[in-house]
Amino acid sequence: MDLVHSPYSLTQPNPMNRKEQLALLKAEKTWDILVIGGGATGLGVAVDAASRGYKVALIEKEDFAKGTSSRSTKLVHGGVRYLAQGNIKLVREALQERGILLRNAPHLTRKQAFIVPSYNIVHKYFYGIGLGIYDLLAGKLQIGKVRMLGKDKVIERMPVVQQKHLIGGVEYYDGQFDDARLAVSLAQTAVDYGACVVNHLEVDDLVREGKKISGAVLYDHLSRETFSVSAKVIVNATGVFADGILQMEDKDAHPLLSPSQGIHLVVDKHFFPGNVALMIPKTDDNRVLFAVPWHDKVVLGTTDTPVDEVNEEPKALDEEIDFVLTHFSRYTTSTLTRKDVRSVFAGLRPLVRSSNAQNTALISRDHTIVVAPSGLITIIGGKWTTYRKMAKDAVDNAAFVAKLAKRECVTEDLRIHGWRDMKDAEEALAVYGADAIQIRKLMEEQPAWAAPIHPRSTFTMAEVVWAVRQEMAMTVEDVLARRVRLLFLDAKAALDAAPAIAVVMAAELGFSDAWIAEQKDAFTELASGYILE
Repeated sequence: MDLVHSPYSLTQPNPMNRKEQLALLKAEKTWDILVIGGGATGLGVAVDAASRGYKVALIEKEDFAKGTSSRSTKLVHGGVRYLAQGNIKLVREALQERGILLRNAPHLTRKQAFIVPSYNIVHKYFYGIGLGIYDLLAGKLQIGKVRMLGKDKVIERMPVVQQKHLIGGVEYYDGQFDDARLAVSLAQTAVDYGACVVNHLEVDDLVREGKKISGAVLYDHLSRETFSVSAKVIVNATGVFADGILQMEDKDAHPLLSPSQGIHLVVDKHFFPGNVALMIPKTDDNRVLFAVPWHDKVVLGTTDTPVDEVNEEPKALDEEIDFVLTHFSRYTTSTLTRKDVRSVFAGLRPLVRSSNAQNTALISRDHTIVVAPSGLITIIGGKWTTYRKMAKDAVDNAAFVAKLAKRECVTEDLRIHGWRDMKDAEEALAVYGADAIQIRKLMEEQPAWAAPIHPRSTFTMAEVVWAVRQEMAMTVEDVLARRVRLLFLDAKAALDAAPAIAVVMAAELGFSDAWIAEQKDAFTELASGYILE
């Protein structure tokens, strides 16, 4: 089946201009669907609903993918450990969705080779057979064959692998991606299809007509304005904050979530050279741990720590940092210390509460949809790989609740904004896909913008300007954390680059010197949480 082309024009890109989108949000008398939450799930819902022809608006209280959706292990995968837990349904579904995403967003995703090193013959064949089954479950959407490797081949592919007692390994393939960039592209896709999306806009209250939810009172964090919008149905896709919206609808609502924290450490490539990723098959808490090449760095993670409270900027615990460093050291000859970490980031998983699970590592990663008597639809759980399927289920439920005309989902074959045949892609701007043409034009118009924003970065000032003009970046954090990924790759470099970026953004947005000072202070405080001393 041919992929559905996005309706936006390359010569006249459809910008996510916040002022225009905000005016559109206020002008519509009643939206078919109002989505609360601009992470993977909420953005997926907006794309699905808009591409079906529904009038859909999405609001995000911070920025797109501010929370969990920008803090993943950067993998598009079926979940090897879910297979070990016997959750065949979730693995098969996720592997199908992996194939669909790699096809629909080739500029943001790629095939990644992984090696599981083996230190005894039983484990080698155990993982070889298990990963073979994993591969078979992908069906026609397989992306690479599982291979048994000898010791010499493993060392050749992973030069820093721990060689003592090594007998070989197993190679398999999964997907790798840039999570926050995919989120921005989904927001652009939704706008391309007529959706309204606005960041930095929070739900202050829900509006009722009788017993039914009919809209929301919104607070604009930038203008400090409050106003109301009406909608036939509201979808709560706020991830770890979903219980808060549920309790806004019903103060006596029981919590649905059992959040868990996962952290990642980012280190320079020389600690783990090459293009292959490492999969550590069993940690001390019965998880798997990865070392994954990403943007010329390596991401190490993750952990699974139950948490009682949720907040916008979760902090990595010392014991979590030690856990990742210890396990990486067991499988490699690299000696990593805290001072070698370029950035540390933590994310919270919106796991569905289970009274039977002994720990959060055993709680299902499948998604759940709850429809309240008021008509409020809440979708929780799931993971990035299955965002499209989650969105389809949510929109199906929303259309039923709101009595909207029945329209079939088309996202299985829908190209994500920027889709491009990536065979000859320019690596530095690859994540922009077809939009890279426009960014190169900015560099030609202003040659100074072609320079890197920091000596340890390949990101350019042209990308910063593009983020402001075309991707609704409204703060220095929006740019450095999620449009270019420097905060997550090298927090100290991001801190150094922030003042110059604030000046350029102020010029683009027409903001004052006071705004520049506020942004510098805010980003300095934020970045301190990503730096290990």
